[in-house]
This record gives sequence, C-alpha cells and structure tokens, in this order.
Amino acid sequence: MNLALITACPNGQISSVLSARLLRAAAERLGWSVCVEQCDPQHPERQLSEGQISAADWVLVVSVQPLDLTRFFGKRLVQARPAEALADPASFLQRAQDEATVWQPGELSSAPAAAERVAKVVAVTACPTGVAHTFMAAEALQQTAQQMGVELRVETQGSVGARNPLTAEEIAAADVVLLAADIEVNPERFAGKRIFRCGTGVALKQPQATLERALKEATAESASAVGSQAAPTKNEARGVYKHLLTGVSFMLPMVVAGGLLIALSFVFGIEAFKQQGTLAAALMQIGGDAAFKLMVPMLAGYIAWSIADRPGLAPGMIGGLLASTLGAGFLGGIVAGLLAGYSARAIAQWIPLPASVAALKPILIIPLLASLFTGLVMIYVVGSPVAAMMRSLTDFLAGMGTTNAILLGLLLGGMMCVDLGGPINKAAYAFSVGLLASQSYAPMAAVMAGGMVPPIGMGIATLLARRKFAQSEREAGKAALVLGLCFISEGAIPFAAKDPLRVIPASIAGGALTGALSMLFGCKLLAPHGGLFVLLIPNAMNHALLYLLAIAAGSVVTGVLYALLKRGEAAPMMVMGEQAPGRG
Repeated sequence: MNLALITACPNGQISSVLSARLLRAAAERLGWSVCVEQCDPQHPERQLSEGQISAADWVLVVSVQPLDLTRFFGKRLVQARPAEALADPASFLQRAQDEATVWQPGELSSAPAAAERVAKVVAVTACPTGVAHTFMAAEALQQTAQQMGVELRVETQGSVGARNPLTAEEIAAADVVLLAADIEVNPERFAGKRIFRCGTGVALKQPQATLERALKEATAESASAVGSQAAPTKNEARGVYKHLLTGVSFMLPMVVAGGLLIALSFVFGIEAFKQQGTLAAALMQIGGDAAFKLMVPMLAGYIAWSIADRPGLAPGMIGGLLASTLGAGFLGGIVAGLLAGYSARAIAQWIPLPASVAALKPILIIPLLASLFTGLVMIYVVGSPVAAMMRSLTDFLAGMGTTNAILLGLLLGGMMCVDLGGPINKAAYAFSVGLLASQSYAPMAAVMAGGMVPPIGMGIATLLARRKFAQSEREAGKAALVLGLCFISEGAIPFAAKDPLRVIPASIAGGALTGALSMLFGCKLLAPHGGLFVLLIPNAMNHALLYLLAIAAGSVVTGVLYALLKRGEAAPMMVMGEQAPGRG
C-alpha cells in the first residue's frame, strides 16, 4: 500500500510536523510505504513529485485550511483535520483508506461551510523572544477560526521579523483587529478599526474564547488614540509589565551578539584581549565595548517607545545611556525608560499647540522636553541611589556563599517552570538578562537550565511510562524533548494544558533542582538563549559538563515524578487550537 500524505498548518509547522511524524509512524507499522509533504508556500520545491503522486494508491490531506488539490485529479483522496488524525492514528488510517473516494475538479480541502455573513478578523501575535508563543498562538487561532467559520489572517512578529504581513486591503476589510501580544505592537495602521488586545498565552490556551470576545468586545480606536496609545485596555500595572517585556525583546539580539563575541574573544586566551591590535581585542571591543554598552540604552529606549511610541524613543535611549554611564545598570535603564515614556506621553496629551506648529511636537518639543526631564531626574535624583542599589546587588551576587547561591538557583529555576512562558517565567528571564550587562553571568545559566527542564522532563516521562500515554502524547513527548534542548519551555504546554496539577509541580521540582545545581557548580553563561547549542560556542559556558549534569538531574527528576504521578488514561491530547472537553 502506497500512501501520499499531505500536512499543512497556516502559521509555523507545529501541527504539520506532529501530524506528519505520527501518521508516518503509524503507516509504517501497518507495513505501508509513505511519502510525506509538509506544505510550505515559500518552498514549492518540497512538494511531492508527479512520480510519487502517480505511484500512490491514495492520498491523505491533513489540514485546517483550504488547499489546491488540482494535482491529485483522479486519485483516491481523504481530507481530515489534525484532531481527527492524531486521536488514534492507526485506526484513523485504516478507516480513511476505506473511505477514500476519487477526487473531482473544483473541490477544495475542508473549508468551513459558507455562512450568510462570514466575520473577518485580522490578528497580530508577538512575544518577547519571538520563538514559541508567537507561532503557537497564531496556529491555535487559525485552527479555531476554521472551526468557527471565521475568516482569519494572522501576522506573526517573530524573532526574524514579520511573517505573513497584513496588507492594507485586508485590514480595511476586517471587522475586528486582534492583537495577541505580550509586547507592544505598533497600532497606527489599525487606526479607526475595532481592536481587541490580549496576551499570547490567553490566545494559545483559550483560542475560541479569545475570538468570541474579540468579535463581541473589540472597541473602535480613533487615530489620535492609537497614535498616542492614550487608552490602555488593561490596568497600568499590567501595562508596565508589557512595556518592560517590549524593551527586553528589543534588547535580546544585542545581548546575544555581545555575549557570544566576548566568548569568542576568550578562545585566544582569557586575557588575550588586553593585547592591542589582535583579533581577540577586536572581538572584545565589538562585543564588550560596543554591544554591551548599547544594551541598557536599547532597553530604556524601547520601554519608552512602548509607552509613548516614536516620540519616546530618543528620551528613553538618552536616559538609558545616562543610566549606564552612572553605573545604574539595567535597573536604572528600566527607571529611565519609564520616566521617558510617561513624560513623553504626558507632554503629548497635556501640552496643546496651535495647528500651525503641531507638526513640531513629535520631532522637536516632545523629544526635547522629555529628554531634559529624564536626564535631569536621572542625574540629580534617581541615578546615584539606583547605582548604589545595583552595586550592592552585583557585590552580593559576586560574593554570595554556597547557601545563598543554592537558594537563588532554587528560586530562579522554579520560577522558570511555574507558568511556562507566562509572567513569572518572563520575570525571572528578564532579571537574569539584565544582569548580563553587569557581568553577572551565573543567574543566566541557572535560568536557561531551569527553563529547559519541563519539556525535556515530559519527553523522559513518555519514555519511562509509555503505557500511561496515548500514541499522540508519546509523539508530542519526542517533540518536547527536542524543543527543550533548544530552551523552548513552551514544548511542555500541551502536557500542562491537559494535566496541570501534575505537570506543573513535577516541573517546578526538577527546575528548582537544576537551578540550584547550576549555581552550586558555579556555571556562568554569556548568552541568554540557544539551549544546548550555545555550548558549541567556545567559552560561552565555563563548566559545560557540570552544566549538562545539572540539566540532566532536574530533567530526570521531572520525568520520574510525572511518570509516577500520571494516571493511565487513553484520553487524547488536545491538539493546539482545539477546545478541551467540558470547556466552552
């Protein structure tokens, strides 16, 4: 039996890869020959060849979006959604084989039935690192929109920039704009549209409720309100947190580049950079003298940009540079960014100008007054106390004893596992990234190690207690294992969504142990991301083997605990975007 398998998902490749791997494995166990195509419009050369299609006895299309099936004319074909295919792959394949019918021209893959009036929604997803939540939330929304009969287009603002960017025509035709973002998204192009805002975590875990609320609760925002961001939809405390994450997300590439360049300079010797004119000195100059000096100004600048849009950028960066010069570090950068952003926004709102000179406000008046205010406050009021606080924190971290180091590692490692990419996780991560500017590298190592534990632990649990997990869960465990090695904590979310009362405590136990061991071993990490692959960079990690031991110990603890706590049940795992039983 020859099967041609086609899988597709609208954004990213999570469901597509999972469906392809699981169904291929099930088909091979049945003794079938399988050729697989994971649809990617950007890589048409990866499509099945005419010879492969011709040799196939039948075709299986697993997708949540309409596909052009013209090339399968005359072939026996079955269409299905990922949820149907992943529940019991072997039984599904045998049933699908019997139900396959010859495809006729003019058909599209399972598109929702036409409604009298299809709601049109455009969405933007974004998270601080732009790696996992951004694309997982987009995929969940796309799948749920298909089931609800909602026409949805999603733009993902990930680490490599905007993917599937929305056009002006799509925005104009949309009934609602959904901004599912943990960082600030520039809303200027959505002026005059009904806008609904939420976090990526909510969109990922409750996509149907998110879309329903967006259609009902979205409110129109005028051009002036959008431009000034004067009407936040959440309380101000939540707003401050979001502004902070925006600054961290823009700062991250600078931290990664600077840290790795410093590590590369150490390849020639720990003190080789002191010899002028050498490559080691040049690498240290680029990474330490340039990139690391820009970290705090960039953090402060984009915090202010998140609050006050472009007029806040210059005052924020000026305040951040002053914070760095005064020795106030990342704490001073946060204060400077908040001062610059809120002062710029206040000036924009409360200083009226005649229409003849109003155009000068964003390019002259706001930057001048906000920079003056921020600079004076940093120099005469805030700078010295925050600098003293930063010195105390740095001295404490540098001179803390074994007990304090272990306690800090326990705290940071446990925080990384509490909500898997949520506010607590990001708070621990932002704290550790900020300390890199002060050459405090141990907390960063503990945080990354702790964040790797939950997905690796889930993968280990599926191997230790195979009988307790459905086939789809075992396949998800393999994917989680790979994501964990890359420091993508969100790989454990499918398990936590299905069984939070067991997954979260097991993850916290393992993550806390790993964080404590990392601090005990004195591990230091110069880069804030990359997982195990960052160890391939010479000197990026000082005690690589001990670091691996810490990660392995915590992962095994999490895996064993969850394997013991897990109840054996055949309930299928929730596919991203599907609603769990009993939930609206």
